[in-house]
Amino acid sequence: QVQLVESGGGLVQAGGSLRLSCAASGRIFSLNAMTWYRQAPGKQRDLVATITSGGTTIYTNSVKGRFTISRDNAKNTVYLQMNSLEPEDTAVYYCAANIDGRVYWGQGTQVTVSS
Repeated sequence: QVQLVESGGGLVQAGGSLRLSCAASGRIFSLNAMTWYRQAPGKQRDLVATITSGGTTIYTNSVKGRFTISRDNAKNTVYLQMNSLEPEDTAVYYCAANIDGRVYWGQGTQVTVSS
């Protein structure tokens, strides 16, 4: 059974940094694109950044220059380095991964940025 487990969320002051991790485990033959989403209270879940198996990255405009997505294929793990955090970044962050053609989701990790 495939699982995604996120970690690294927390409370930080505006201007601070956090690093999120998401590790995939279980029976995995092909780990394709890995993506971070976020969902603020009362809002829809939005894409933050995605990285393909080859390392190509895409970011939503609001995080460009502040967030960096990366992955360690040997560890089946994706990271999201978040710098210069703003209160507007407060949300539950979810990772999603395309594994063997199916999309799996993590349970989410809370990120709270205080002003």
